[in-house]
Amino acid sequence: MGCGPNKHSPHQSVPFVWERAQGCEFPGRCVGQTGLFQVAVAVVLEKKILPNILKKIGCTPMVRINKIGKSYGLKCELLAKCEYFNAGGSVKDRISLRMVEDAERAGIIKPGDTLIEPTSGNTGIGLALVAALKGYRCIIVLPEKMSMEKVDILKALGVEIVRTPCTRFDAPESNIRVAWKLKSEIPNSHILDQVKAVPPLTPFPKRVYRVSRCLGVHMVVIGSGTGGTITGVARKLKEKCPECKVIGVDPDGSIVALPSELNRTNTTTIEVEGIGHDFIPTVLDRSVVDQWYKSNDRDSFLMSRRLIREEGLLCGGSSGSAMSVAVRAAKDLKEGQRCVVILPDSVRNYMSKFVNDKWMIKNGFLNDVQEHKPWWWNIKVQKLNLSAPLILLPEVSCQKAIEILQEKGYDQAPVVAESGLILGMVTLSNTLSSVLAGNAEFSDPVTKVTYDQFSKIGLEDSLGKLSCILENDHFAIVVHEQMQCRYLQKLSTGLAQVFERGKGNSQAHFGRYCKECRFDLGWEK
Repeated sequence: MGCGPNKHSPHQSVPFVWERAQGCEFPGRCVGQTGLFQVAVAVVLEKKILPNILKKIGCTPMVRINKIGKSYGLKCELLAKCEYFNAGGSVKDRISLRMVEDAERAGIIKPGDTLIEPTSGNTGIGLALVAALKGYRCIIVLPEKMSMEKVDILKALGVEIVRTPCTRFDAPESNIRVAWKLKSEIPNSHILDQVKAVPPLTPFPKRVYRVSRCLGVHMVVIGSGTGGTITGVARKLKEKCPECKVIGVDPDGSIVALPSELNRTNTTTIEVEGIGHDFIPTVLDRSVVDQWYKSNDRDSFLMSRRLIREEGLLCGGSSGSAMSVAVRAAKDLKEGQRCVVILPDSVRNYMSKFVNDKWMIKNGFLNDVQEHKPWWWNIKVQKLNLSAPLILLPEVSCQKAIEILQEKGYDQAPVVAESGLILGMVTLSNTLSSVLAGNAEFSDPVTKVTYDQFSKIGLEDSLGKLSCILENDHFAIVVHEQMQCRYLQKLSTGLAQVFERGKGNSQAHFGRYCKECRFDLGWEK
């Protein structure tokens, strides 16, 4: 179809169409002339104009995977449901619009009210999009591990953002608990709560089983986050297409998969965003999933990069999780059968993460390919003459922290809980500026001015890796896996090191300002 001026008509602005318009009974020909054909074109064009962007939620494309499946020797046809073509860029646009419209129909909310949502980002973006168009104030409570791209998008949509630590869901400072606390304090506020408020009806109404029956789909692979998508799709498939096998994807470090033995792992952090939990969401019905597979960060990110490079699908990290499982789960499918993989969101949210080579190298997901390395590049960090840094406990006041740092002649120190968990880094300049600006009081605990985002590196890692970290971060903490149960003030051996960009290394012994405690020198993020 092409558009341009019609040289045969005095109406130069009238478009012409070189093929039959959808629903038109006339054969393919130039229909840019006045009269009946012009009316037919006008009607078709008007139907293609959406009243608002919310009408662009749904009807996402199904795309054939041409290279990756063959590279794994799959006999079946591999298809991808590209949910990042939704208006807000993810599958969560569907539930966001559904939650708001259901609440409006029930009379629960009205324009001008405040919508609060604890989320990993995508539901927040979808909800912010709906709120912007419908006239609601929106507050999103977001864990700190989520990408800055998601934060910037939310800000652009006019959202108020509250960041919380990445901690257990039932901890007072978790995003879920903070969201409910805000609801109790803000008049006319509502938590529509994707975790449990909306019945897990399929986000693909009616289309799920129609597509399955028409395309002959024998397997669907879906990642499990909040659980609404996998529960809704699986229930509808069980009802209409019971022969279709539903595969659930759960990352290492999560406890969602069944049987529970699958969840045994030493992994404590999940870098892939949007899937996995340390609790079972109420909306998730695990019984409708035929089989669970575990995914891991490295395979997920590498697969996402392959989907981008080899298939041209600009998808996010959890899409790689689903596809990395699909190439395993679909090995038993035969020629002529089909496997559909849900790709939940786009690469837009992760430009500073798995798309970035330096980020991948820094986190150990990609081997360093630098050709001309300096002589020290492969030397291990443990070869350096390290001394332990000055350590502050979280109960230390800002005033005391300033005094300690000035007395010892250092401008930074890690803040470490008695359990051994590193809470972050406090700097002299930030503490002083925060107090002078009125953002903190001298009597406040030092945790109020602590930087809780930091990079860590092991003694077995190379100086080259440390160098890559310091290209982007102001400091890095060298960790050492060893358990000690002694008074901190009696420790004199160097077991950790703080490196600061541009200032060499900072060396100090454990200070006498730490209380007697059982201290775990297995440094953790």
